[in-house]
Amino acid sequence: MQARGQGNVGWRRKLVSLMFTGTAAIFSVIVIVPLVAVFAYLVYKGVGSINYEFLTNTPRPVGEAGGGMANAIVGSAFILLIGSILGIPLGIGTGIYLSEFGRGRYAQIVRFTADVLNGVPSIVIGIAVYALVVLKQGHFSALSGGVALGIMMVPTVARTTEEMLMMVPNSIREAALGLGVPQWRSTVSVVLRTAASGVITGVMLAFARVAGETAPLIFTAFGNQFWNFKPNQPTAALPLQIYTYAISPFDEWHRQAWAGALVLIVLIVVAVSLVRIAARRGRMAGTT
Repeated sequence: MQARGQGNVGWRRKLVSLMFTGTAAIFSVIVIVPLVAVFAYLVYKGVGSINYEFLTNTPRPVGEAGGGMANAIVGSAFILLIGSILGIPLGIGTGIYLSEFGRGRYAQIVRFTADVLNGVPSIVIGIAVYALVVLKQGHFSALSGGVALGIMMVPTVARTTEEMLMMVPNSIREAALGLGVPQWRSTVSVVLRTAASGVITGVMLAFARVAGETAPLIFTAFGNQFWNFKPNQPTAALPLQIYTYAISPFDEWHRQAWAGALVLIVLIVVAVSLVRIAARRGRMAGTT
């Protein structure tokens, strides 16, 4: 009787486990299908317009066939580089402070501010940077666009870094402190390195979020039909160029807008993948 009861319990556990595993698999497919569908549609609409001229030439005037978005591709990379230089260190530093040193009301204010900033619409950030930077400079610029994107990256990086550092066991901190390592050195060399994978994931999420933003760049970088490598001048960006072409009445520009959207998605995926590969190799090298 006891063996039969145990068999029934085991059978029920297997059935429940199978049901929940199947449910999890179904929901995973539901999440993945829209992403695959969007990417497939982008490929269908945009791959036919991607060629060597599109990737190497600047836009041509209305009515002339051809042209490309080379200046917008380079401009996006330029603005994102400025934003990353400004936003990522500040976000990681804020996360380290909140996790390792932040106590009391001031830390709560910082957390609350980060959460609120994470929910602020991007166009509001663009208007704020326009008032604080663009009007002070007297002109649009890649720098102001980078400032806007950097501000948007800070809360995501900060909160992710904080959560990842809090997951590091206290025993690791105590071991480092027991060896006479100063707390700041223990935080940077031991705790942060242990949570590096999660921190990098947060950075990639923030980067992917701002890479396709258009609204803040309308008020800051503004766009440019020509090449520009100066941070204090208006600069083209893929999201801006896609937006301009998408709202135009010209079929040629519509085709190039689809091609630009596909290039933007591919560049984001490639950049995120390269960062993950580099981080993984760095961790493997550090363990040998």
